[in-house]
Amino acid sequence: MRLKRVCIYGAGAIGGWLGVALARAGCELSAVARGQTLAALQHNGLTLVHGQECETVAVNAQQDPAALGVQDVVVIAVKAPSMPDVARAVAPLLGPQTLVLTAMNGVPWWFLAGGVDAGLRGLQLRAVDPQGEIARAIPTGQVLGSVVHASCSLDAPGVVRRHFGNSLIVGEPTALPGDAPTPRLLALAELLRAGGIEVRLSDNIQRDAWYKLWGNMTMNPVSAITGATTDRILGDELVRNFITAVMLEAREIGARIGLPIADSPQDRHQVTLKLGSFKTSMLQDVEAGKPVELDALVGAVREMGAMCGMSTPFTDALLGLTRLRAQQLGLYPL
Repeated sequence: MRLKRVCIYGAGAIGGWLGVALARAGCELSAVARGQTLAALQHNGLTLVHGQECETVAVNAQQDPAALGVQDVVVIAVKAPSMPDVARAVAPLLGPQTLVLTAMNGVPWWFLAGGVDAGLRGLQLRAVDPQGEIARAIPTGQVLGSVVHASCSLDAPGVVRRHFGNSLIVGEPTALPGDAPTPRLLALAELLRAGGIEVRLSDNIQRDAWYKLWGNMTMNPVSAITGATTDRILGDELVRNFITAVMLEAREIGARIGLPIADSPQDRHQVTLKLGSFKTSMLQDVEAGKPVELDALVGAVREMGAMCGMSTPFTDALLGLTRLRAQQLGLYPL
């Protein structure tokens, strides 16, 4: 399968990290960007910094996707609140064979396409795609999902710093138990590996996304409310107990939808504590005055609980408090 023309839609930290890797693998790299990022990419290219290493690659950056034309691969690496805008603009990049790789936090619009209990399969998640606009614009049959395990940040527009981690889990959203990896999944994995990314194929990308979400869905909102780093959050016994209660609800939802988690919340707390003191992505968004991706991290979990007929009082409280805080800051719609 020929995968040569690649476009990054959302050339931020994660999109930039993947873009440099794909250029390194020999792809013709383009990007949809705007503002300072567009100017930086057009004048300076895309740069990745890791330790003492610095690598810059050429990129054809445009604000209008129509200027780039149909691609072999489109990597969508935007925050969930930006997805409706992407859905309205992405059509010129997509041909019948174009692969769309999502590299996003939380629950994506395609989450119930496969990999979950048959009773939920194919249902629409209104928390992340209220009108079905995203699903209509980006056919699920062309999507490959991923779970990012890399910590990256922006030193400046178009300049990405990778701190730790360099891996990506990729899988077919519509895969069912026992399905073999598809040729297109194998081709994309080979391309990413050629660019230096550590790739693992998933036989259930929903399971892998759910496990990562299980930790992110609490630490991110609590940090947005409190302004505290993760070590301070878990260092407060009362807050830690509240987070544990939310995680137990989410673990039960996972068990009911076919995505069980064997770990305890305490196991996950220890993993988070080993990362030291850091600001979550949602806290960084709050401090930068950017919309928060609350629906993809918490709202969708609450919605799936309701689909299972499950009461989620602790998740409800987390969603309500964070939503109110974000609305007060103008970072979440009223």
